[in-house]
Amino acid sequence: MRKFSSLPLPAASTGQRHDWTTIKSLLPYLWQWKWRVLLALSCLIAAKLANVAVPIIFKHIVDDLGLDDPGKLMLVPLGLLAAYGGLRFSASLFGELREIIFARVTQRAVRNIALQVFSHLHSLSLRFHLERQTGGLTRDIERGTKAIGSLLSYTLYSILPTLVEILLVLGILVVRYEPSFALITVVTLACYISFTVIVTNWRTHLRREANEIDSAASSRAIDSLLNYETVKYFNNEKWEADRYDVQMQRWETAQVKTQLSLSFLNIGQAFIISIGVALMMWRAAEGVANGSMTVGDIVLVNAFLIQLYIPLNFLGVLYREIRQALTDIERLFALKQQHLEIQDAPDARPLQAAACAVSFDQVHFSYDGQREILHGVSFSIPAGTSLAVVGHSGSGKSTLARLLYRFYDVGTGRVCINGTDIRQLTQTSLRAAIGIVPQDTVLFNDTIFYNIQYGRPTATEDEVYAAARAAQLDSFIQRLPAGYQTQVGERGLKLSGGEKQRVAIARALLKNPPILIFDEATSALDSKTEQAIQEQLDLAALGRTSLIIAHRLSTVMQADQILVLDQGRVVECGSHRALLAAGGQYAQMWALQMQEEAETQA
Repeated sequence: MRKFSSLPLPAASTGQRHDWTTIKSLLPYLWQWKWRVLLALSCLIAAKLANVAVPIIFKHIVDDLGLDDPGKLMLVPLGLLAAYGGLRFSASLFGELREIIFARVTQRAVRNIALQVFSHLHSLSLRFHLERQTGGLTRDIERGTKAIGSLLSYTLYSILPTLVEILLVLGILVVRYEPSFALITVVTLACYISFTVIVTNWRTHLRREANEIDSAASSRAIDSLLNYETVKYFNNEKWEADRYDVQMQRWETAQVKTQLSLSFLNIGQAFIISIGVALMMWRAAEGVANGSMTVGDIVLVNAFLIQLYIPLNFLGVLYREIRQALTDIERLFALKQQHLEIQDAPDARPLQAAACAVSFDQVHFSYDGQREILHGVSFSIPAGTSLAVVGHSGSGKSTLARLLYRFYDVGTGRVCINGTDIRQLTQTSLRAAIGIVPQDTVLFNDTIFYNIQYGRPTATEDEVYAAARAAQLDSFIQRLPAGYQTQVGERGLKLSGGEKQRVAIARALLKNPPILIFDEATSALDSKTEQAIQEQLDLAALGRTSLIIAHRLSTVMQADQILVLDQGRVVECGSHRALLAAGGQYAQMWALQMQEEAETQA
């Protein structure tokens, strides 16, 4: 039997947050609409006053129906019945007004928080996104935003109205009847609430565990489906199903535990309420028997009990849902408060739009703080010239591009543009000045036109078409039935590797930046297409500062400088001819690749 390691569960937060802390984090988003909030609360109180007055009117109707005078018997109830109907309508009217007034508050709070979390996630470092799984993040955001609406809805539409009604009923019982009625009500409420809080707090860790397992299972499924082709290549459908089932088995166990604990909670709540109702009706019946209470009084007490019992019974469900909502909101705010590893300096200034010279000065860098990738790398690219970086896999070539883009900050040393450390520049202006064609091109699940235009969303159609022609993509697109409106599929899976890379080249050309980075830009192209695109890249690079990361040395022959990296160290630097004449590592790599090409052609 196959065994699988469990997928690491995402932490609920970076530290233990208190429920009140979560609520305080939410309050500023509500207080932006303070007049709406206050007006909604006023409608809430008005609705509950009308609701509590209904049983009182009903008591008088019952008592008056027992009068001996036929005249009064006909007149009095008519007025009371009109008041009864008016109060019932008023309770519904003020309840609906409360919802109308508060609706914008809820939806705007959800919208603002979701937008801030979304923007914050884009501000986090590449390291964060490589360590977290997209499926888990999206589930946290989805559950968190829904939880905000649920929490506000439960609070304003259920919890506060119930509390107001309880206070009003207790006040009436104290004023109109003997203290035992209020005492029974208070004791029942205290026992019910205490039992609900204690058991629900005990259940919270079960719900947390179930949520975390749910996120882990979702992440597992998304990861497998995103790698659909790889699964098929290795005939591993059963393997993936077994791995997914490991998570689902854990989810099943967690859900069963949750349901058992829920049943225990419901039974306990029903028992407490039943005892309280029985005691109240016993005292009311005794009062009617000894003449201290009328039949209308027992109807009033019974009506109050029904009005309290229904929302109070639901209050237990709401408390559980509120605790769950707070847990989900906690996870959402934990994302919002995730530390920004890469931040603009307080005095950061924008990079001026001009020709850009790039330099690395004694740069040391490590991804994990344990294994150093770059060891004192230094080089410079004068404005308008090109530098190619070559070397064996794992030598640190692509790391140079990530540092220049400031996806990471250097450990020691400096990366400069026009003599200014990029840490003193705003990230927005820095990245606006750089265009990149990455080694692994990922496209949006949209049209070819959209993916090219993404390089500069304000570009016109003609500019998009020109960029496609420059990337040798136009003739291919013209053969497609939908042309530029062809959908590329999830991550661009409907296109071949070469087609995706040409879209990436077109996108970078459309951006038209002063600095260009080509990270294995033609690695997925055939020789004929590579030659055609290489000519276009050479033209695009004219007048721009270019960093070319390549494996095939034939693509970098025309570079002004060629840098050879070996295990994170610069071992050679010079032109193609100079490096061949030196007979060093570059010359050996060149000879080996020429031999491989000759053998392939033979």
